[in-house]
Amino acid sequence: MQDFPYYLGAPLWSVPEWKGRFYPPKTKAGDFLSEYSQFFNAVEGNTTFYATPSETNVARWTEATPDYFRFSFKFPREITHDKKLQDVALDTEAFLKRMSPLGQKLNNFMVQLPASFTPSLLNRLDEFLEILPKTYGYAVEVRHPDFFINPEVRAALNEVVKKHAVDRVIFDSRPVHSAAPVDQATQEAQRKKPRLPVQLDVTDQQPMLRYIGHPVLEENQRWLEPWAAQTVRWLQAGLKPYIYLHTPSNVLVPELALKFHEWVKQRMPEVPDLPRFPSS
Repeated sequence: MQDFPYYLGAPLWSVPEWKGRFYPPKTKAGDFLSEYSQFFNAVEGNTTFYATPSETNVARWTEATPDYFRFSFKFPREITHDKKLQDVALDTEAFLKRMSPLGQKLNNFMVQLPASFTPSLLNRLDEFLEILPKTYGYAVEVRHPDFFINPEVRAALNEVVKKHAVDRVIFDSRPVHSAAPVDQATQEAQRKKPRLPVQLDVTDQQPMLRYIGHPVLEENQRWLEPWAAQTVRWLQAGLKPYIYLHTPSNVLVPELALKFHEWVKQRMPEVPDLPRFPSS
């Protein structure tokens, strides 16, 4: 995966159900990330949204992953959701300092903003992006409907993120919301994941797609194959996208990644094959 043309990953690496189907059957939890990074070259790393990790964990993640691997950790919810980017300079500095041992593996930190972050607060986002060190890349995800349905608000947001050379997260939750809510994981995903229009707004050099998939693997083709075609267009334009694949339980993400890359290769045969599953 060292020279892979795009970043491909899951929202997390700690999925015990992957043992025996993706990870080797006897893999210990402490070795999940190392096994994960043999196949994927990036991960969202949702864990930091809930708590800043310990120095020990950061050191372990650094040791477990190759140099080309990338983390797109979310800023803690205290910064983005509780304080809504107001008076967070010290919190932000402390968080980035804690993560800094990962060095070049840190890219496209995710600024995920809640639906309660309204367009009237856009100046806060501008000020927040201004204080961020240019050492790392960043991507912004918004969820208030006006950022999607009001053309002037949408343009204002794009102007702010372009000003700071920051990517916008492209969020596609159509697949999961099309599923019958027959299991708890799907019900939970439908409750948590917003239903928003899909916008193809590319504001910098590393567009990030967060795809929230259907729980039935085969049902994803009608949404995910067009994203494979879009990924090829991004690559042909000289961009290096991040593609993060979810399913309600995330158990099927490795198989979904294989299908996605198969559709990419159909359109761009020179793209390298994905590695074998670590369990192979």
